[in-house]
Amino acid sequence: MLPDPVLIANTKQWLLRAEEDLSNAEHDLLATPPFVRSALFHCQQAAEKALKGFLTWHDRVFRRTHNLEELGELCIRIEPGLAAVVQMAVPLTENAAKFRYPDAPYQPSLEEAGASIATARDLLNCVLAKLPAEFSSPQVTSET
Repeated sequence: MLPDPVLIANTKQWLLRAEEDLSNAEHDLLATPPFVRSALFHCQQAAEKALKGFLTWHDRVFRRTHNLEELGELCIRIEPGLAAVVQMAVPLTENAAKFRYPDAPYQPSLEEAGASIATARDLLNCVLAKLPAEFSSPQVTSET
């Protein structure tokens, strides 16, 4: 039996948005001056959307949250092989709000942003590797 086309389309949309957030994070660092805080926010968003895409494909319910640990635990119940990369990504949760407001605890560095981009990219790649081949390149297969 073929998978539900709506399920496929919804999964692709989450993964496409994860890719877009990663592209935005990379673009933010190319600005003069670089938008480091925005890059970190987009890294968290990319990781969140990758996990939500995985859960969507597996038709699992998740609540509206930015908490990567919570989303990651749901994913690990489905695919234990994601545990290590989820553990690496969990600290990105703080980037959902930590640097978004004037009372931020400190100015994050370019190095921190670069490492966050790498972490979010690793998570997305691991999620894609656990999905059917049709999701291997969301930007190419985003049409439904």
